[in-house]
Amino acid sequence: MRMIPALLAAMLSTLLMLPVEAAAQTPQKSTLFAVAGHPGTAQILQINGKSYVEIEALARLTQGSLSFNANQTTLTLLSADAEAPAATPKKAGFSTAFVQAGIEDMSFIREWRIAIVNAVQKNTPLPEEWISAHHRLAIKNLALASASASTDDDRSAYPLLSAELDNMQKLSETYLDLRNQSAFISPDTFNNTPLEEQILNCAKGFVSMTESHEFQDQPACH
Repeated sequence: MRMIPALLAAMLSTLLMLPVEAAAQTPQKSTLFAVAGHPGTAQILQINGKSYVEIEALARLTQGSLSFNANQTTLTLLSADAEAPAATPKKAGFSTAFVQAGIEDMSFIREWRIAIVNAVQKNTPLPEEWISAHHRLAIKNLALASASASTDDDRSAYPLLSAELDNMQKLSETYLDLRNQSAFISPDTFNNTPLEEQILNCAKGFVSMTESHEFQDQPACH
């Protein structure tokens, strides 16, 4: 770290120091201030025809630091020849924790689907409480998968899990709607329907992808 050059310090002082008599004035309007080569913006306050930026905001934008000594405030910036922080290397492949949570979530969804299909084929109403409980378990495991995602492949695969749960919820809602409308549902209602096939293929694709230890998009999950 080095002190900024005296000329730059003087320019910043002109921009940043707010006159005492202007402090009581109401800002007329605000625009955005940016520093070339640095992300983010800060507000420019225009008061009585002059522009001001908070020194704390400038320090944040430039990744500098502020120090205070008596009646003097000093902004210290990285020197021009300072090395930029090394980029965090990307983590490829799947983490064990994510795969376990993902497979667990797929298992709950699979049991959920099978229970509905069996209820329809046997004309045995499935308790709505059971469906709600399974839904909560699937959501819980989806949250665990999200929390355990630590690699790029984990994060890329997570939306597939989320989409699988959404599709299963659609199937479940269809079943409940049909059950509420009629005492009898045809045993073939969910046989080879596009939605059920999508749920099955997404689950198979997800498991196959995790076995290969490399993310591959699964169109059936979308």
